[in-house]
Amino acid sequence: MASPWSPLASCFEWLQADRPNHHWAVHLFRLPGPVNWIEPAQGYFMQDNEVWSRGVFPARFIERLASRGGIVAPPFDADQVQPASLDLRLGDVAYRVRASFLPGPDHTVSERIETLKLHELDLAASAVLERGCVYLVPLQELLSLPKGVSAGANPKSSTGRLDVFTRVIGDRTRGFDTLPAGYAGNLFLEISPRTFPIRVRRGSRLSQMRFRAGPSRLTLEEHRALHRAETLVVDPNEEVGEGVALSIDLKGEDRKGLIGFRSKRHTPVIDVDKKDALDVLDYWDPLINRGDDQFILDPDEFYILVSRESVHVPPAYAAEMVPFDPLVGEFRVHYAGFFDPGFGHSAAGGTGSRAVLEVRSREVPFLLGHGQTIGRLIYERLSEVPDRLYGAGLGSNYQAQTLKLSKHFRPYTL
Repeated sequence: MASPWSPLASCFEWLQADRPNHHWAVHLFRLPGPVNWIEPAQGYFMQDNEVWSRGVFPARFIERLASRGGIVAPPFDADQVQPASLDLRLGDVAYRVRASFLPGPDHTVSERIETLKLHELDLAASAVLERGCVYLVPLQELLSLPKGVSAGANPKSSTGRLDVFTRVIGDRTRGFDTLPAGYAGNLFLEISPRTFPIRVRRGSRLSQMRFRAGPSRLTLEEHRALHRAETLVVDPNEEVGEGVALSIDLKGEDRKGLIGFRSKRHTPVIDVDKKDALDVLDYWDPLINRGDDQFILDPDEFYILVSRESVHVPPAYAAEMVPFDPLVGEFRVHYAGFFDPGFGHSAAGGTGSRAVLEVRSREVPFLLGHGQTIGRLIYERLSEVPDRLYGAGLGSNYQAQTLKLSKHFRPYTL
């Protein structure tokens, strides 16, 4: 049976044949009559008379998805929709629970909370979340996704740089931070501060969500082609392949030998909604290169380090840091994995942007050397070129960064 819109597919094939190297964008539009047909091979996803082009949704698509009822929430904050992600807001209450969990296909998150909760915290004013504890917070955003659209979540950069472990959970789901295509239901945020106690309130934004239609990740050859065209990484330590490998800078030559920070224990509370409010030395020990280009990560300590390379995310793409790769050592790198389009992009004021890395060692001490691979940046294509870029008039906190702590701390130099 011929597809109900094969003339459109044929038109696209004719355009592609005429200009094979051109990246055609297929935009959202409405068709008359009832249609319920999806053909991922052509890059179109159709549900309820809506067509979504394949890829990660930029801001315009996220706003459009919300206007169609795919995201159900109070009106968005003015800066809540990022170039390729949506910040998620905490609701009215936090549940202290005995253990982390996944609900599985037979339970809602609320049902699990009822069996595991120890007490509740009212977030209407604010509340302190203690380090080493696990909390579940209903989010203000709910989803009712089209069948061709899925979602994934990650901590925001400022959340990861405070060593606050967060994961989004949906009803009847089998995995963290992943909502399948067509998901309809509530969203909850698991929060576990690992190093600092934090103060949060209704509306605090600790996590962010991306929306996708179909496969969006670049292949090995596509990564290499994009690097040749756009220069994804400056002075790479290895050839671009399945993403961009990032290595560690343990020289600190442009920072008077400052190579990173190690967190202190038993510190005051950090208010996640207050910017430029804290003295660095009350919370961190600076790490200085004293002539040895290697460093031992102590077990169960938290570090802020920085990549040796500068990275670039072109406007039509987004990227995500692989959080843990067992091939490069027993540590976790980068809780906050999303890199928005325009990060490190010259036209958006991002020339020379490094990747700041949140690093926590595992059970054993681990020796790092300068230039050692520590993470990998994977690129994805957007559904269309975005109308806003990271850092371009958005008040982005980490554009053109080198080694930088979270936005909560006042600038620090030696």
